[in-house]
Amino acid sequence: MAIHPSAVVDAGVHVPESCTIGPFCLVGPDVEMGEHCELISHVVLSGPTKLGHHNRLHPFAVVGMGPQDLSFKGEPTRLEVGDHNEIREFVTVHRGTVKGGGLTKIGSGCLIMAYAHIAHDCFIGDNVIMANAATLAGHVTVEDWAVVGALCPVHQFVTVGTHSYVGGGTTVTQDVMPFAKTCAVRDVHAYGANSIGLERRGFSKERVRAIQRAFRILLAAKLNTTQALERIEREVEQTGDVRMLVEFIRRSERGVVK
Repeated sequence: MAIHPSAVVDAGVHVPESCTIGPFCLVGPDVEMGEHCELISHVVLSGPTKLGHHNRLHPFAVVGMGPQDLSFKGEPTRLEVGDHNEIREFVTVHRGTVKGGGLTKIGSGCLIMAYAHIAHDCFIGDNVIMANAATLAGHVTVEDWAVVGALCPVHQFVTVGTHSYVGGGTTVTQDVMPFAKTCAVRDVHAYGANSIGLERRGFSKERVRAIQRAFRILLAAKLNTTQALERIEREVEQTGDVRMLVEFIRRSERGVVK
């Protein structure tokens, strides 16, 4: 067992010999840690909380605190976490509420990426991935092998079905079907050159005009990208900026926003 001298561990907590608690961690009462758990540093682990074995909690994760629910009055509700989970930086996981059954539960083999939030009374299955800043309201169920993309807020009482994939930035207000790919509409466009910003950075008016002319052909000439690039190369002065733009588009593997 390795407990850093700066860590604060409640006297009633049993820490197995195989566990590591790093600098400036705080482990409160009513916490139960399984074998081979690692709190890297600056982790807050509150209870009642039970961790299984081989869980790794990264810096500034806050796990097992009381729920963000106005009806919560400090009752000893619980958080249970399975085995082999990776809980990354600044993740927050809250215990349950009495009215919600008193339990928040995370399965095994999950990757909870930085800034994700798991609210009270959520049930997370096995092998779930929650990407950066994915946010679950209370009473959400995420079934086995589901992926919740970055910056996805999930409404309370929603179920995300097994083996589903929710694309980043999707607001989820209804149940996500098992096996489905679900994503918000991404109607993203380019709206011309950033001319004001370029001028503020010292670009001359001549440089900006060349870039603007290239953008007009790209965006307003009703040509596909290949045709637009050919026209730019024929009709626009091939300044260093214009060549940089053309070469960027040509080497893009995913395509560019137009």
